[in-house]
Amino acid sequence: MTTETPVPVARRVPTERIHHGDTVVDEYAWLATKDDPETISYLAAENAWTEARTAHLAGLRTELFEEIRRRTQETDLSVPTRKGGHWYYTRTVAGQQYGVHCRRAVRAGEVAPPVSADGAPLEGEEILLDGNQLAEGHDFFSLGAFDVSPDGRFLAYSTDFSGDERFTLRIKDLDTGELLPDEIPGTFYGTAWSADASVLFYVTVDEAWRPNRVWRHVMGTPAADDVVVHAEEDERFWVGVELTRSERFILIDIASKITSEVRVIPASNPTGEPAVIAPRRQGVEYSVEHHGHRFLILHNDGAEDFALAYTSADAPGDWVPLVEHSPGTRLESVDAFADHLVVTLRSNGLTGLRVLPIGGGDPHDIEFPEPLHTVGLDANPEYRTGRLRLRYTSLIVPDSVYDYDLVTRELTLLRRRPVLPGPDGRAYQPEEYEQHREWALADDGTKIPISLVCRRDTPRDGSAPCVIYGYGSYEASMDPWFSVGRLSLLDRGVVFAVAHVRGGGELGRRWYEQGKMLAKKNTFTDFVACARHLAKAGWTAPDRLIARGGSAGGLLMGAVANLAPDAFTGIVAQVPFVDALSSILDPSLPLTVTEWEEWGNPLDDPEVYAYMKSYTPYENVAAHDYPAILAMTGLNDTRVLYHEPAKWIARLRAVAPQGEYLLKTEMEAGHGGPSGRYDAWREEAFVNAWILDRLGRA
Repeated sequence: MTTETPVPVARRVPTERIHHGDTVVDEYAWLATKDDPETISYLAAENAWTEARTAHLAGLRTELFEEIRRRTQETDLSVPTRKGGHWYYTRTVAGQQYGVHCRRAVRAGEVAPPVSADGAPLEGEEILLDGNQLAEGHDFFSLGAFDVSPDGRFLAYSTDFSGDERFTLRIKDLDTGELLPDEIPGTFYGTAWSADASVLFYVTVDEAWRPNRVWRHVMGTPAADDVVVHAEEDERFWVGVELTRSERFILIDIASKITSEVRVIPASNPTGEPAVIAPRRQGVEYSVEHHGHRFLILHNDGAEDFALAYTSADAPGDWVPLVEHSPGTRLESVDAFADHLVVTLRSNGLTGLRVLPIGGGDPHDIEFPEPLHTVGLDANPEYRTGRLRLRYTSLIVPDSVYDYDLVTRELTLLRRRPVLPGPDGRAYQPEEYEQHREWALADDGTKIPISLVCRRDTPRDGSAPCVIYGYGSYEASMDPWFSVGRLSLLDRGVVFAVAHVRGGGELGRRWYEQGKMLAKKNTFTDFVACARHLAKAGWTAPDRLIARGGSAGGLLMGAVANLAPDAFTGIVAQVPFVDALSSILDPSLPLTVTEWEEWGNPLDDPEVYAYMKSYTPYENVAAHDYPAILAMTGLNDTRVLYHEPAKWIARLRAVAPQGEYLLKTEMEAGHGGPSGRYDAWREEAFVNAWILDRLGRA
């Protein structure tokens, strides 16, 4: 640190908020004014302070970045996926930030996907889109849509150059290589082609950035002539659009947090009126897939963990049971193929795949030997196929791609992500690591699963440092995953743990319900219970434990900092939702109204207001000792606005000035952080260097 970099001090401008008779003063509300030069100056000062306080880690950051880079096969090629007469794949090239999207024609008699030596281009490949060329001259780049028409003739793609997730949609003629004049600004994720590729459907957002409209664009016509196919007026709901795998129907998905409705349009009649599969009913969620003469319905009507039914595709009506509800086995999705169905599910905290043959044969689950793993379907665009493409990983097994033969039930490993030797020249040896499942006991007696990974020689006497990760919202499950960057921690003796707290979906719908609305505090106390358990079980000690989480997991980080600051020596909060009450009180903000069914509506319900006020991190900063905190955000984030962590750090510094608080703002990025892979590696190296420094392993 140099004396030339002062500690940032945000000026305090008391602003009152009154709800349900409660008066709250927010001294830092002014930071929400993004176009105020003083706001930008303050964020720049925080960045300068963070850089000064971490300047001694510059060498370690470089070292960690090099470890990620050297262990990664920089020039690489994904396993090609067949669609029609082509194999589709993505290549990366050493030194380039973004992928190159390609295809190659299927050759006579070719069944297995082609392979490439060292990620080199396939002979005869056609480059569809080069992200590096598109990103030239921009600090940020992201693809939204990448959608090839059913006949393989056109590519619809969309680009974002700021990180605000608002995309410009373009269409490329793949036969000629020309970019068509069709250009549609301000679009969101999701596109769908008509059967003859004459019409493209897409989504836009309202002023609160809620995806609320599905549009129909006729090829070759101005965007001003596009027609709204569905406009969703209920602010609790958002919309999406997709094409069924059979390519016979366009689905308009309409959903709130707890209710859904699906409308369908025949892909052969794109100007037809959308037909409702089943009118929305409060609390009933369902999704639709097409299969032959029927629509498959995955639903929770009288089925907490979901059941599978079907209805007529010609005249949707009553739902006929196909797979009955089984409490404790959460059905998450169904994928339809000509001769079989595949249900993605989870049971006992693990993911699984169940195959349902059509016209005979017993359903069966695809088996895997590891006690902790994550499995799911990969890209399977072909409707008529005898093979399933799936992906597999664990805390010690790198991302793997398999083909599963539906007749012989054999798994064929097509590719396992290479992990190259690090700077020390040592190759990655999975047998040098071990993964475990632990169970913590929550305050109410609930058992909370923990997944952890470490080197086999890690001591169990409390002396090992540890990072514990958590999320716990939206029924999102933090299933085991492999990370090259994490190896740099493990090889320095750090244990890595994932707390599967309530609010996530690891143990089914009830697990989620017990961590939302007026039960939200279970998420926080569960995480603390997991931290205490790891110390009690000898995996670590509080002065050697770092907590990490992002977005809604950042809310978790802020809450446990207030609730149990003694349990951690440091906290990493990335794009943290730490001013939750203020945001959920403002229906003009992105996502707020749609979030009321997740958190409750504090505007109308005094009980919800009081409950949220009792846990939201910003409201509950207190004058006690906090662990060191590193908060990270993006100026263009539209999901968790940058001012939430900025205000939080300012208040922490004012109320508990003895602590070490750092704020790092990416000035050209959004919710996902830097967009290029090398920039993302540098950010991970920055975080890991800070963690190792806190843990005394720098």
